[in-house]
Amino acid sequence: MSQTFEVTRADGGVPVKSWTRGVPFEAGAKQQVANVASLPFIHKWVAVMPDVHFGKGATIGSVIPTVGAVIPAAVGVDLGCGMMAVRTSLRADQLPDSLAGLRTGIERLVPHGRSANGRGGRDKGAWGVLPEDVAQAWSGLSERFDTLREKHPFLNKTNNAHHLGTLGGGNHFVEVCLDENEAVWVMLHSGSRGVGNRIGTHFIEQAQKDMQRWFINLPDRDLAYFPEGSEHFGDYVRAVAWAQDFARINREVMMSRTLAALMEAVPTPFEAREEAVNCHHNYIRKEHHYDKDVWVTRKGAVSAQAGEMGIIPGSMGAKSFIVRGLGNPESFCSCSHGAGRVMSRTEAKRRISLEEHLKATEGVECRRDKDVIDETPAAYKPIEDVMAAQADLVEIVHTLRQVVCVKG
Repeated sequence: MSQTFEVTRADGGVPVKSWTRGVPFEAGAKQQVANVASLPFIHKWVAVMPDVHFGKGATIGSVIPTVGAVIPAAVGVDLGCGMMAVRTSLRADQLPDSLAGLRTGIERLVPHGRSANGRGGRDKGAWGVLPEDVAQAWSGLSERFDTLREKHPFLNKTNNAHHLGTLGGGNHFVEVCLDENEAVWVMLHSGSRGVGNRIGTHFIEQAQKDMQRWFINLPDRDLAYFPEGSEHFGDYVRAVAWAQDFARINREVMMSRTLAALMEAVPTPFEAREEAVNCHHNYIRKEHHYDKDVWVTRKGAVSAQAGEMGIIPGSMGAKSFIVRGLGNPESFCSCSHGAGRVMSRTEAKRRISLEEHLKATEGVECRRDKDVIDETPAAYKPIEDVMAAQADLVEIVHTLRQVVCVKG
């Protein structure tokens, strides 16, 4: 297959390899990538995925291999955010004619969204009393969390167990989809919720303090880093590893509950078979690339080792894809994590009308009010263009279209 990436190089930095042909790559995001490429501990080059867009310090849609250091803001604050998808034995014609009841059932079993600033009683996006299945799932996380709390007392005030098995808001979702053969899938997107956000935020701030203390000047203060062996490096890596496990288990709990809602709505008994891995797309992991063990930060990117299954969702109302990795070493065996925004949330709400949103989500049982316009398809890059730009990173195994979409 012909090369589909482009190579650029800023003065004093490593190369940047970008899979962005045919998709927007705004100037602000290019500058952020150049800033990352200028850091002294980048291994070989920075890989840019086709869903790239402006982020905090580093772009969303970046793959950043580092030797001897990690950048907390490049990992982000939704630690372990990712996807899970399951194919069922159900067919489209076995779903009820009206899907409103199915959507309501999912919304009842999976807390989503949040109350305004969490005030006015229990946050609707969190549990009051932990259900038995959530408490059981939390038991596998609690011992390590208690160890973290002893070292980091700020974690005592986080929303941790009460966010396990909950969706959140923004671009997080639960969907019921149909593939090209009319098989029914359940797919969802969420991460480490409040506790992961608090861990990420704390260590970003700590890294910035370290840079000030050591008089290290950076092109962007959000690129503050922890050198391996420094006071906070090990603390960060351990906390992030726990948050990534929380995120994975969070998706597993929500998947189980969503399948339970599907069972309530469909009289036909069915089986659920996992067809795509429960995959992170905001995380760090030690990997081996080009004869060296390195820390790979994927911020809005998915591991795509040869034969590895992954999920690349489109926006609300657009197609999504179950993919198989091609193991392209040039991208450090990675691919995009979705379509990628072309408008900020504020801009989308200003530019896109409710009528346009209704048309874009026609045929999908979902929220269709003005408060979700920032998630409408026009706010994102066309997913077909994104997939074309990374044809040498993944192959499409299944193409999904939504019929139910639950958002916070």
